Amino acid sequence: MRPDGFVHHLQLLALLWLCVLLLWMWLWGRDGTSPTTPRSAKPLKQRCQTPKPFPGLLHKPLCDACERAVEPRPPAPSTPPPMLTFTRGRRRSIDTQPHLCPDQECSYDGWTGRGNVRSNGPPGGKVWRQREGVSGHGYCQQTQGTPLPGTRVTPDLLVWAVGALADGLGMRAVARGFEVDPNTVLAGLVEAADHLKVFSQHFLHTGQGTQVQLDDLSAVLSAVKNSEVSEPEAIQRLSRSPHWVWVASDPVTKLLLTLDVGDRTLAIAQHLVHQVVPVLAPDWVPLFMPDGLKDYTMARLTHCGPWVQPSRLQTRGPVPKPRWMPLPQRLYAQVVKSSRRRRVGRVRHCVVFGTLARVNRVLATTSWPINTAFIERVNLTIRQHGAAVGRRVITLCKSAEGVHHQRALYHTYSNFCGPYASLRVPLPTNGTGSAIPWCPYTPARAAGLTDHVWSVREVLLFRVPPWPQPAGV
Repeated sequence: MRPDGFVHHLQLLALLWLCVLLLWMWLWGRDGTSPTTPRSAKPLKQRCQTPKPFPGLLHKPLCDACERAVEPRPPAPSTPPPMLTFTRGRRRSIDTQPHLCPDQECSYDGWTGRGNVRSNGPPGGKVWRQREGVSGHGYCQQTQGTPLPGTRVTPDLLVWAVGALADGLGMRAVARGFEVDPNTVLAGLVEAADHLKVFSQHFLHTGQGTQVQLDDLSAVLSAVKNSEVSEPEAIQRLSRSPHWVWVASDPVTKLLLTLDVGDRTLAIAQHLVHQVVPVLAPDWVPLFMPDGLKDYTMARLTHCGPWVQPSRLQTRGPVPKPRWMPLPQRLYAQVVKSSRRRRVGRVRHCVVFGTLARVNRVLATTSWPINTAFIERVNLTIRQHGAAVGRRVITLCKSAEGVHHQRALYHTYSNFCGPYASLRVPLPTNGTGSAIPWCPYTPARAAGLTDHVWSVREVLLFRVPPWPQPAGV
């Protein structure tokens, strides 16, 4: 048995601990019930909501696209040849206005709509008609200067195959459907893409849209998909590889101003803006609305800025250095999105160039806020119509050249051949309660670049003139 002294010591320690605990509880209750004067909370410093003006740049951004710019198309000769009219004989029913003279040594070479080319009827019961030079310089086929002649398949089959590719079918699916070799479909796509690129450059000019939205979307190639990598590493690899499709669109007319393929870098952003500027009319200033990518700001500032000497704020000190500033009439707003766990959590609207009042004045005609919703919808349409840029598909391109070809095909098909339901115009009815007939409109027709809806056959048969044709001559 333990001694009694040890037990007495334990009892004394327990009693002492109980006294300390009761004293602490009494003091804590007294502090809670005693009236205390509330401390004055320090007012929080509110952040200024007024956007700060753009400070400018000390160095002008260099643009490789401007240094390597392709020379423009040669200007037309000063005096066009005279118009040829024929008053005798039956009136011609075949329109040959967009056709060119087949002889390069003829004075009418390169001119359209001068009455120097006429149809000679279908030769030998074939599909294509001959074209005759009235000035006496021989005959030529209707398909001369287009991607249709010289192919190993019939022209009708090639037209249908190109239309199927433009609607989003894969190359092997088109080859199986039309019972041809996939290499034949690939060769037709390459020739058609080169022709359609020149076709778009011929018609897309002097645009007068009030808004331009820009965005980019990733395209996974087979070389990236086959390698088993994690998601952060895949994103980093995509950022370094030329697997991004850059888009610039007019949200009002749905016109695709330009499409480009390249790295997600400042150089490609500058190249995209460099392609948008010639499409717009001279001295036309639309509102640019991209996402929060900083390269868009630098690219836009590269092509629209002068050197400005800031005024001195103090009498002493060095003179401020000149700064590269945007032009006063330029308008530029961004939609900055913050995402968390692959979900958009916060959206902020920032006016970079111009003022918020001027931006709202431009958007008041359409009752839209600052947004990039329309270009996001265009991205989805591109994925549906481009087999190489779709998500979770097996129709992947082996290299970036395939993305370039499908990009050129969809660019022309969307602007000239694909009517939009939101652009259609109702036709007048007789008032009997019948269904409202609609007139189909494409983005090019809504923008005033053409007067009808083009078919794939018409686009492939159109021979682009060597120089811009003067209007009203």
